[in-house]
Amino acid sequence: MVAHTPYGYVIEDGKAVIDEVSAKQVRQLYENYLSGDGLQNAAAKAGINKFHSGISRMLSNKKYLGTKYYPAIINKNLFDTVQEERHRRAVALGRVHDETLNEPPDLGVLPAPLKFWMRPLEVKFQDPYKQAEFAYSLIEREMS
Repeated sequence: MVAHTPYGYVIEDGKAVIDEVSAKQVRQLYENYLSGDGLQNAAAKAGINKFHSGISRMLSNKKYLGTKYYPAIINKNLFDTVQEERHRRAVALGRVHDETLNEPPDLGVLPAPLKFWMRPLEVKFQDPYKQAEFAYSLIEREMS
């Protein structure tokens, strides 16, 4: 098997075909995740031994929907439902800055000629230079 071939497929005579054993594991991974399991548990229950990042890539791999080269392993409804759940969990854990959930405050007219939006300053450094560097890293956008 070629290293870039997604889990669930094998290459035969130059064409990608579904490996039914691993494709069943991919489907089970998606179902386990939707049933509430975390990435590692969902994969372990499906018999997939991969690191967190690999599992995450599997859950977001559109090739499983089917392409000209890869036959479909899962349907669009299952894929879309998993993407919605992944986003919901990321927002709930504070891992996504969703501007619709955290709009910048109305700053009104500022005396400075430049306005900007930054995330809250939650980390404090003893070194004032490190503190300033960290504060500047939190600036997300300038506002007109």
